Amino acid sequence: MTAEKLSPDSVEAALQGWFAGRLPDGWFTGPPDVKVDREEVTVVGTLADPPAAGTDVSEAAAAAAAEGRSRRFREETREHRIEIAREAEHKFGRKVSWGVQVGGQRVMFTTFSVPVMTRLRQSERRVLDTLVDGGVARSRSDALAWCVRLVGANSDTWLADLRAALRKVEQVRAEGPDT
Repeated sequence: MTAEKLSPDSVEAALQGWFAGRLPDGWFTGPPDVKVDREEVTVVGTLADPPAAGTDVSEAAAAAAAEGRSRRFREETREHRIEIAREAEHKFGRKVSWGVQVGGQRVMFTTFSVPVMTRLRQSERRVLDTLVDGGVARSRSDALAWCVRLVGANSDTWLADLRAALRKVEQVRAEGPDT
């Protein structure tokens, strides 16, 4: 099975299943959250909350316990995660990034940054330059990433509807006549 022969939904479903079967039992409290795009697969598993998180401890102590739990998991599973990532990269043709959810915090161990070519008009470049000049971002690239995160955070429902519509288009295309 190669990723090129599958629809986007099928790729995500195949990856979800592959990781559920490939990851060792006991790593996470349930199946990992697997997201995919053209270049990257992101695998985020939920770890059991540390014992301090459920008792009467300060918020700072609970956050520190969660951080310690995520660091321990990262170090103890590093070699095995690398091995699994190499297999997945070979099989699906995408880089693999790892993270965990613990104590209400999401911690990413690795991420993959992809250069994206874009053309912007002067008014759009001035927005990015204002963010850089104002210290919000270090560069135009950081400013553009900040803008994308802001839109994503404020448009979750609309983006989910758009993704659902795209899945429907893929389904209709797949059911259509062969050309």
